[in-house]
Order: sequence, then structure tokens, then C-alpha cells
Amino acid sequence: MLDEWSLFWVGGPVGEASEWLDREGGCGLESREQALGFREGQPILVDPHFRVDPRLSEFFRRSRFARLEVGSQDSYVRDYRLLFTHLWREGRYWDEATVGDLETWEEWRLRGVGNPGRVGGAKFRRELAAFRLLYEWSARRGYVRASPVQLREVRLPGGRVAQVAELTPKNVRSSNVKWVTPRAFRLWRDVGLRGYGADGLPERAWRGRNDGRDAAFADLLFSSGLRRREAGTLLTSELPEVLLPRSYYAGRVASAVAKTSGRFFYVSRPALTAVGVYRVTTRAEAVRKAQAAGRYERLPVRWVVRSMNRAGRLAWVDERGRRCEALLDGLTDRQRVHLYTEGEQGLEPLALWLTETGLPLRYRGWSGIFERASARCARLGLPVFCTPHICRHSFALRMLVTLSRVLDRRLGLTPKERREYEELYGNVWLLVRDLLGHRSEVVTREIYLEPVRGLQLDTLLSGEEEASDNEELLARLAATTGLILDHAQEARV
Repeated sequence: MLDEWSLFWVGGPVGEASEWLDREGGCGLESREQALGFREGQPILVDPHFRVDPRLSEFFRRSRFARLEVGSQDSYVRDYRLLFTHLWREGRYWDEATVGDLETWEEWRLRGVGNPGRVGGAKFRRELAAFRLLYEWSARRGYVRASPVQLREVRLPGGRVAQVAELTPKNVRSSNVKWVTPRAFRLWRDVGLRGYGADGLPERAWRGRNDGRDAAFADLLFSSGLRRREAGTLLTSELPEVLLPRSYYAGRVASAVAKTSGRFFYVSRPALTAVGVYRVTTRAEAVRKAQAAGRYERLPVRWVVRSMNRAGRLAWVDERGRRCEALLDGLTDRQRVHLYTEGEQGLEPLALWLTETGLPLRYRGWSGIFERASARCARLGLPVFCTPHICRHSFALRMLVTLSRVLDRRLGLTPKERREYEELYGNVWLLVRDLLGHRSEVVTREIYLEPVRGLQLDTLLSGEEEASDNEELLARLAATTGLILDHAQEARV
């Protein structure tokens, strides 16, 4: 008997939950899901007695949860699974949670001795938001007596009063550093991911087996500004083709894995080259070993793609021999890992990023890889660190500086002329907003580009002592604002 809750998803012609429950004795699961009104991509939590609570299914289908972004739904439902498992082991069902249960959970999550999965204040604050959403909805429906998430009132600037969870951590402040200069990034990448020493030279004792893959992924993020999920779920068929010599190449993010909607992205030639080298070396070797071991043929779920038309409609045959079709743009991260193609040597995943076993690497795993790289730098006495989102912030800052300089130099504009030009054609802030896939310029300007928000960009870019290149200019910004991580030692690398 299991002692933990299980998580599955309804989605595509073969849903994960349907596949699992069919093996447990279910009959006609797909038609039953349709009859119950389950939506595609809906999570299904199964308790240790193999039961699906219809109240939870209603919450996932009809509450405000269903209107959350895909990434938030994915995070929230994983938070529910962990809490429900904790309650189960304490002898209670999810609808029996008390204030004391949450206090115990808070202690374990933030400070539990022997808990390898301890989280920070910001992460637990998000968990509280997830719990509050579920239990307040359940209380309004009469499914629980009251929400175990106790609230308190706080007065905001301007006099407005808001309610926050009583257990909200006081130490929610995260690091002010959200940007790294290119030279600090390269130092972090080479030392943390590629096994270089603090002196900037390769270490003979390094035994990393995936350094080419990991460095290529980091380069892709830093060069393109893609989110972790967007880059981590790319298929080999979605990589831009390097046909003509250019500085940047365009690709497209599918709607189902983007945060809001599908969009184009741009990646530099060196970063795309690094990905190409990974494909023909580390990735090819992992695929070859998996084929030799017959690993792909034994997968319980595999969709062998037969064709894809110009509109992006895929046709494949699943592990049961059924023919299925769907738009590639609509396939989620959980469905993409099932896509395979058949070549001369056998089956091969369409997923770009693979583990050593040759199977698709789930995009969430990249956070741990970045954390281990930062920890290695710290052990060697190097004060450099990076996360997938820092790569995205840093891309935004570099693009703002680069586009501003290009615009001035290519058109020969003075600062006054550029302002007039921007009034007619739009400014570089809007261009960066589009590159990041933001809906609002406010997010781009206020959060991603904070280091230049309080500075006169015209003066910075057109001063008498103009920086000779973008890296020098970014180093100057780092020294001026204190918000950008730089490291002069990297110049020796």
C-alpha cells in the first residue's frame, strides 16, 4: 500500500492518469473523463488508496485554479501533493487539515532538521498562497469547516489594508542581484558547469559527464532570454536552422509551454553552435547507448511521429498502435517527452535535452544543475552564482544596451533625434518587452531593467567617455548600481 499521494495529468490522446488507472483496473477511462467534464491538462491527485476525490477534481476544473497560468497550476498542485502526503502520514485526509497541521508543516519545510528539501521564505509564501486558494474555496463550498490558513491584517503604503497568511515568513527578501555581466556568467559557467579551476584553466580531476550539455543550455538561456520551461522543453525540430551567417537566428516558442502565448525568440550564433556540438557528441552518445539497450522500445508511453505538415500538425502512432494527431503548438511539456522519431538506428527522442540514460530531461531539473554549479564556485572561493531566471534578466539588460547603441550608430542619431524617432516607431523598451514575451512594458521596465531605471540611459550611452564595448558598459553599470554581479578575475579566463 502506498503512503503518499500520486499526481497525474489529463492531456492529449493518451492521458497519464488514464494510462495509470487503466493498469489499475479502470475501464474506458478516456470516455469517463470526457463525461465528467475533465479538461485537457487538468491535474488529477490520487490518494494512497487509489481514490480520486471529486471535490478536488471540481476545484481543478471550476475554481480560480483553472484560470491560473500553466506554470502556476503545475507548481500549486505539487504543493498540494506534498501537503496531502504529510497529512496522510499524520493520519488525516486533506479536508481534515488544521491550523496546527500547517504550523507543523511550516516548521518542517523551513527549518526541519534532516529535511533535505527545506525551502526558503519566498517559496513557502507561494505554498501558502496555494493552500489558501484551495481551502478558502473548499470552505465556501462547505467541504471543510474553515480554512486552516489563518490570516492577519497589514496596512500597506497609502493606508490600504490587506490580509496575509499568518505563517508568511518574515525573511522573504531575496537577493538584490538579478543580473550578471557576460564575464561573470562565463566564469560561473566554466567553473561551475565545465569543471574549470579558480585559475580559469581546465582541471584534470574533473569528471563531469554532462558539462557540454549543461554549458550549452546555460549559453542558450543567457543568449535568448528564454524561460526555463521554454528552453527546457525544446524539441530538436524547433531549433533555428543555421543556413546563412548571421549574428542571431529566430525560433518559435510553442503556446503550450510559453507563459502567456506563443512567440518568437532569438538566439546568438555561438550559443546555437554550442547546442549543435552537444547534439552530435554527448546527446548522440546517450541516444546510441539507449538504442543498444532497447530502452525506448520498453517505454510504457511513446508516440512515434510519422509526419508534420507546414501548419505544425503532428501525426503519430502511440504504443498501442493507435494513430493520433495534434498541433505541436498545443502539446504541453508533459506530452512532449513522449515524442519520438524513427531513424536508421531505431527510435530517438525529439526532446533536445536528454539525461545520461538517453531519456528526456524534465525542465525542472535544470534548477538543481544551476544550484550545484553555484555551490562549486562557492567552494572554490569564487563569489559568482547564477540561476535560469538570472540569465533571463541579464539578457534583457544586454538587449536594452545593445539595441540602444545599434540604433544610435546605425542611424547616426543624437539623443534628441532618437527620442523623436522613438515617438514615431516605438522605443527599445518595447523591443525588449517583445523579446521577453511580456504583455506589459511595465514589467519589463520596472523589474527586468531596474539597474537602468533610475539612470539617464542617453547620458550613459552617449557620454564623453563612452565605453568601447557593451561588456565595458555593463561593468560600469555594475559598479554604478550595485545590482549586477561582476567579477574582474574573469578577464583571465
